[in-house]
Amino acid sequence: MKIIDGKKLALNIKEEVKKKITENYIKKNKQVPCLACIMVEGNSASEVYVASKQKACEFCGMESRIIRLPNDVTEKELFKTIDKLNNDKNVSGILLQLPLPKHLDDVKATNRISPAKDVDCLTNENLGALFSARPIIAPCTATGIIKILKSENIEISGKRAVVVGRSLLVGKSVANLLEQENATVTICHSRTLNLEEITKQADILVVAIGKKEYITDKHIKDGAVVIDVGINRTEEGLKGDVDFKNACNKCSYITPVPGGVGPLTVACLMENTLILHENK
Repeated sequence: MKIIDGKKLALNIKEEVKKKITENYIKKNKQVPCLACIMVEGNSASEVYVASKQKACEFCGMESRIIRLPNDVTEKELFKTIDKLNNDKNVSGILLQLPLPKHLDDVKATNRISPAKDVDCLTNENLGALFSARPIIAPCTATGIIKILKSENIEISGKRAVVVGRSLLVGKSVANLLEQENATVTICHSRTLNLEEITKQADILVVAIGKKEYITDKHIKDGAVVIDVGINRTEEGLKGDVDFKNACNKCSYITPVPGGVGPLTVACLMENTLILHENK
């Protein structure tokens, strides 16, 4: 059994992005990519995520803009902020940190972002391109998962993949990318009956359900590849959606939490920002 080092792979991706920015923009005195992150205050987890993205931008040589809005911001004020960034020619990518407070509509707000600057690939237009197998970019976490599998030379084509979780950001998106790599894909969720029977058929099991250590060795086929996307904050620290110690008895590869998928999400965000900047 091998524990996959997401930090190492993420560093390789960021170093490649940094190299391209240095060679193609900094040395030629051209405008470097700029990532603008809008955050509505009041979510401590969002603060941590935004700080990690800002740090990654600095590493890669990108410009980073953090726009903080009060927790009681109106939809009109939020849309005005998004519109301003849409019209700013120096901004390459816009990221709206989710979730938003309950009085704001996540989907409506996300779709206010220009598809050309939608770095998380969550607008209806970009999701349509993704599900039509014509994406310019794909959601960062889903992209990171595919990169993990390919970095370990894990065969995807012809394999049975099971994705537990159906969010647009992870579940549906990674299922689509796995299908584009010619896997046979099943999506499971909170209403799935006989979950254990289905997950035990998976050669590749991707878990993104937001329930601490929910998946155990009983759910895992001998020799399966297990990708744990979950980040659950507990008194003992961060825990995944997979019972790591328990699962290690069955799988051939597994991603840890922390240090697995998380770093890849940020690294692929840098890569997506560069791609959108190149396409401007």
